[in-house]
Amino acid sequence: MPSTQRYGSGLINIPVASVLPHMMITGTYSGFFMDLSRTIEVDGSGNEAGFGAPIKDFFSDASFALGLFDRVEIGTTLQSFNEPGLGGNMWGVFGRAQLLRPQGQGLGLAFGGRYVTTPNFEDGIAYQPTRLGIPDKRFRKSYVGLEDVNTKLSLYGVATVHIQGFDEGALPEHDITVTGGYGSGMFKDGDELEFYRSIDSEGWFFGSAVHVGIGNSSILTVMSEYDGFDVNLGAQLDMAGIRIGAQYLAVNYSEPSGGHHSEYWKPKLAVLGSVAIGVRDKLVLHRPSLMERLAPDTVVLPAPPPDTVRIEVATLPPGGEGSLVNLCLSTGETVQVRLTPEGDTLIGPGRIPIRTLQPVLDFAGTYAGTAQWFVSSDPIFFEDRMYEKMVGEGPVDCEQIMRVGQHLGVGLFTPRNADRPFETFYVAVRPGVWQTYFYRQEKLMSN
Repeated sequence: MPSTQRYGSGLINIPVASVLPHMMITGTYSGFFMDLSRTIEVDGSGNEAGFGAPIKDFFSDASFALGLFDRVEIGTTLQSFNEPGLGGNMWGVFGRAQLLRPQGQGLGLAFGGRYVTTPNFEDGIAYQPTRLGIPDKRFRKSYVGLEDVNTKLSLYGVATVHIQGFDEGALPEHDITVTGGYGSGMFKDGDELEFYRSIDSEGWFFGSAVHVGIGNSSILTVMSEYDGFDVNLGAQLDMAGIRIGAQYLAVNYSEPSGGHHSEYWKPKLAVLGSVAIGVRDKLVLHRPSLMERLAPDTVVLPAPPPDTVRIEVATLPPGGEGSLVNLCLSTGETVQVRLTPEGDTLIGPGRIPIRTLQPVLDFAGTYAGTAQWFVSSDPIFFEDRMYEKMVGEGPVDCEQIMRVGQHLGVGLFTPRNADRPFETFYVAVRPGVWQTYFYRQEKLMSN
């Protein structure tokens, strides 16, 4: 998932029902531009009472987030550092726990909270933090005739549907996420103040994103959201853990006009930079990935030759020739064949050499034997670890292994009793022949 402006992973401002992987850290710096010829002043009832000084500035924030156990995400947000009397320091903490995590496509559920300290202008008035992360003397806890405002603590529940994209024709590989939720605090309060809101949803928020794969280690995410007050659009490019993004905030408002000059009603251009680092075993940049794509097992029949029908009667080898062996295929299934001393593979009741039936008939599955990355002995990256090829190939027992992922379309298998993080992988080179990849911690740590 992309980085939000101030609160860890999510879309632009709203959270999602997923968390960072275990021991993954993100650091994010973001900000937006503000240019107003004059601002609005309010009275003790929150009503507009005149105009104040102009604003032309760049407001920035920073945040750090950590994933734990693939179920929890915690972090801190740094929003403002000012002199006493000018709002003081504004910082906070946030966290989210995942209740339901889909295996691939499906529904995810999570709940979480955000806490931000209040600004202090040393005038004895209680203030509240704003949704823009800036100290504002107009945004107070109490107003005459209005309900109290409390945006320090925001609690929420959120659901996200994960959908694998329609990778057909010229469309690149992509995933789709749709998110909706309800929150208190900053998602809801302040809705009675005209300068702070134009429309509001009483705490409901929603958004969607399309995540497009670019090469083997980059993802472009295009997203839109409604955070309870504003409609925001954005795009973020994750290049092997280095993220850059741009957003257009509050697009549901026109430029301040008709005498209304509010920072909260004005569309804003925002930028973001972030880095994602895995620290489970060593410091490595986190490579983003889409949902696992399983290569379908298909048999392609060649077109028959035109105007000719050729009938051949094969001379079958005598029964009993060849030794029975079990082959473990890349699908995780075992097939029984006969092997001759000459190396021929015999199949079927007639024990016909399979080479005489290719390419019409072949074993199911996708194999690494001719793939460039396998021939070049490139390492495999999986869950923030790098695995290297061992010397030699050999058979494995399909009953003793299980599939846990894939690398460029070829399945990755581990022993059934293996625990995460995995120490070894098995990759099918060709039917019955497997290559072992291993994680050599000493070598990686020495680098």
